[in-house]
Amino acid sequence: MNPWTKKFYWAVCCGAVSYLPLSYELAEDAYAQEATSLPAVTVTAPKAANKKPRTVARRATAPVRSTAVSRVATPVRAPAVPYLMPSTGTIGQPPAPYAGGQVGTTTRVGMLGNRNVFDTPFNTTGYTSKLIRDQQANTISDVADNDPSVRTNSPRYSGIDGFLIRGFPVFASDFAFDGLFGITDTRRPALEPIERVEILKGASALLYGISPFGNVGGTVNLIPKRATDDPITRLTTGFVSNGNVGTAVDFGRRFGENKEWGVRLNGAYRDGQTPIAFQTDGFGVGAAALDYRGERFRATVDVGFQKQNLKAPTRVRQVNPGFPIPDSPSLWINQQQPWEYYQSNHQYAALRAEYDLNDFWTLYGAYGRSKSDETFFGGTLRLTNALGRFTSQPALTVQDADRETGEVGLRGRFATGVVKHSTVMSATGLWQDNGTAATNVGSLITSNLYNPVYVAPRSATGLSHDAPLASRRINQSVAIADTMSVLDDRVLLTVGGRWQGIDVANFNRTGAVTSRPQNEAITPAVALVVKPINNLSLYGNYIEGLTSGGIAPVGTANVGQVFPAIVAKQIEVGAKYDFGTVGVSVAAFEITQPNGFTNPATNIFSVDGEQRNRGLEFNTFGEVAPGVRLLGGVALIDGVQTKTVGGQFDGRTAVGVPDVQFNLYGEYDLPFWRTSGVATLTGRVIYTSRQFYDQANTQQIPDWTRADIGARYVTKIDGRLLTLRAAVENVFGLDYWATTGRGFLTPGTPRTYRISASIDF
Repeated sequence: MNPWTKKFYWAVCCGAVSYLPLSYELAEDAYAQEATSLPAVTVTAPKAANKKPRTVARRATAPVRSTAVSRVATPVRAPAVPYLMPSTGTIGQPPAPYAGGQVGTTTRVGMLGNRNVFDTPFNTTGYTSKLIRDQQANTISDVADNDPSVRTNSPRYSGIDGFLIRGFPVFASDFAFDGLFGITDTRRPALEPIERVEILKGASALLYGISPFGNVGGTVNLIPKRATDDPITRLTTGFVSNGNVGTAVDFGRRFGENKEWGVRLNGAYRDGQTPIAFQTDGFGVGAAALDYRGERFRATVDVGFQKQNLKAPTRVRQVNPGFPIPDSPSLWINQQQPWEYYQSNHQYAALRAEYDLNDFWTLYGAYGRSKSDETFFGGTLRLTNALGRFTSQPALTVQDADRETGEVGLRGRFATGVVKHSTVMSATGLWQDNGTAATNVGSLITSNLYNPVYVAPRSATGLSHDAPLASRRINQSVAIADTMSVLDDRVLLTVGGRWQGIDVANFNRTGAVTSRPQNEAITPAVALVVKPINNLSLYGNYIEGLTSGGIAPVGTANVGQVFPAIVAKQIEVGAKYDFGTVGVSVAAFEITQPNGFTNPATNIFSVDGEQRNRGLEFNTFGEVAPGVRLLGGVALIDGVQTKTVGGQFDGRTAVGVPDVQFNLYGEYDLPFWRTSGVATLTGRVIYTSRQFYDQANTQQIPDWTRADIGARYVTKIDGRLLTLRAAVENVFGLDYWATTGRGFLTPGTPRTYRISASIDF
């Protein structure tokens, strides 16, 4: 057993043994009054000989009445009421949404579990399935359009979801599924099986551990749908211009004496023309979510697959130095070749279970497995002059990923004197194999953004579609955190740390190991929440992000040198206020992220660079007046290159980081249209200021403003709920470059029409 594995298991075992006996004894006294305030109520089953009534501690019921037909009273079952999730658990339906129904009152905060957003010392938002349906969102990128701290850095019809959060990149392969990395599709996770899309802004190494490829700007966690107490049978059919038609089915039921068993099935398929010339987007998904909720034991099983097939998908652009970036062409023009395509397949399975050892401690564990494969046949455009000339080298690129992931932990509550504790210990592991191969096909294509040249089809026939193993990654971690509260939970202090081990092996085409950087790091965190008055929370945090240090690349003087893990540091302070039907928050943050560069004078690669992003975030959500709902805010970001090679670009604006990002979405229920249903008007404005493409800040794209409008009508036909929706994205048809993040030029979203009808049976 290697040293990392020993640390991994010994820390968990020793921590569990040392904490549990002491904390259980202390918790009995500290929470005696709290426990008795929520008494278990007996639910009496139909009488059978010599059988005692069953007591369900996690379900509250109304008193049981009896009717005297004879001397023996016959018990009558009272209607069941919603299941109550224990405070130390995470399995179950998400808590009720905030006023307006667009965001959750509670989000998952990594290993800390579910936390009320106003009690959380981080900036986090959970977008609900109601918002997703009402906006006719098909991708995670569609949902992220509501967040001012997030910008999409992949074209809308590329088959890829990728973001910039607080100015730093976050990839779809780093999204979490129900708290686990390594489950979601590596490019564009399906949205249909998802109940909530949670976006935590900022570093999160303590909360989630290092993601598969490491990110520091934020974490996206996808909460899967679960069967609700009320049956669900929903059929939705939709149309997206110019001819993409799809149908989705959502089915959910609960079974058992106390509705212990649940099943939720989701399936969707859509295909057809997109708003971009000769481009088609085919996408299919099927998912099943099973769950069990007992008196002390809860478990979930999620299985699913998805498949996508895009013809002539939009790709990012690269820009040569030395000339201004040309204006965006019409967004309906397709610069890709008609014979290019992108195909992918993804399957996954995940299991999560919790067991309440007693009223104060919950043991939990999770395991998941996923496999993805993808093929891209085509080229990436490189602009070569200010008139829109570009070149593209077609290639067959094949990639696959095989990932296993797991988590075990212990979460509980106890007290020491007047101080209450909420403690969690967690151990995680991720094992990932990646394969890749790329082969150029034919000669370079020369074309133009405004008048594309389409050449005779190239063929990948006879080329290998196998992806030999390119890298093997093992991430392991052990973490502990404690939230201490005093003064009736008006002061909450969270402290914790995570040990993280990173082992990456890189292989050549023959299967030989070419490099194996191994790193480990301890990432601490501390966070404070103070509530000076009711409904106001003041908070601050120091937390770190973690990325693999990697090795010096081929061609440098120190090729093969292994660098330690890169640690990003975040400091954040903020305030949140709950008006009851409207929530507002403000956050000020600073994130410093080291990066690597090669010194041209010495040809030595080092991790001596640094980018510093400082910002202010203002957010609002809720129902500002009856029938009027708002969601959005503004993010002001000062991204600066603080350490560059030879100090050449020190003080220049960081690449792809705009100064201002503004998003505001609103809904208005028409008051004069209430006789047969509810009619709602919707609208959204997204603004992004200028962005620089290069370190020297000589190439830039201008600011842009996108406007969306829509309408919704909800009524009943024969007792069945019918919802009709229509929307236009980019209603004014603006042609614009969306971002320059990661050194790529990303086209904006073309004018898009969406229409759908949904009926609940």
